[in-house]
Amino acid sequence: MKIMELSKRLRCVASYVQEGVSMADIGSDHAYLPCYLVERNQITHAVAGEVVKGPFESAQRTVRERGFSDKIEVRLANGLQAIHKEDNIHTVTIAGMGGPLIAQILESGEKHLTTVERIIAQPNIHARPIREWAVNKQWKIVNEAIMKEDGKIYEIVVLERGRATYDEDELQFGPYLMREKNDVFIEKWQREANAKRNILQALQKAQKTKDNERRSEKIKQELANIEGVIAK
Repeated sequence: MKIMELSKRLRCVASYVQEGVSMADIGSDHAYLPCYLVERNQITHAVAGEVVKGPFESAQRTVRERGFSDKIEVRLANGLQAIHKEDNIHTVTIAGMGGPLIAQILESGEKHLTTVERIIAQPNIHARPIREWAVNKQWKIVNEAIMKEDGKIYEIVVLERGRATYDEDELQFGPYLMREKNDVFIEKWQREANAKRNILQALQKAQKTKDNERRSEKIKQELANIEGVIAK
């Protein structure tokens, strides 16, 4: 059987999983990520959690076909309920969904994180709610990444236990990402700025109401903030 291959996005997530740990992949889909990590002896064992029956069965099939049933347990469960205390899970990965949903999963399943020391979140959009959750729940950002695959831009936020505070720009743009400010970061926020300019143009042509005026002022402030961060 061929060695398991991953998308660039999931390889980036995998790179933040430390050697020799146990992990739970929440929303595992086909369980490609835990299989990849087991195949490379990067983790000791894993739980692959899925809330939808179809992907759950696909994950079971992948694990069985790869011969990893002794190292990966696939569970049909809602979010972090896939984790049992006796699993002694060190690292949680949650990839491929919106940031607000990831934050909601972490919030609603917080009691299942008792043994967890690292969370690797890969939101498809809107990473800010994850950073806000971290601040409120005494997790700190220890690393971040931003990358592009097939025309789409993804962020990865790596959390560990600890207290931290972040200003508004750091919550919005990411403390590590805005410090590094690589080409993908610039592209992402230039796209956002262009989208806001388009909205402003539409509002200028729309009927003048107090709501539209308030919305215009808010978007102008957001646009100025983006331009300021890019220009720094």
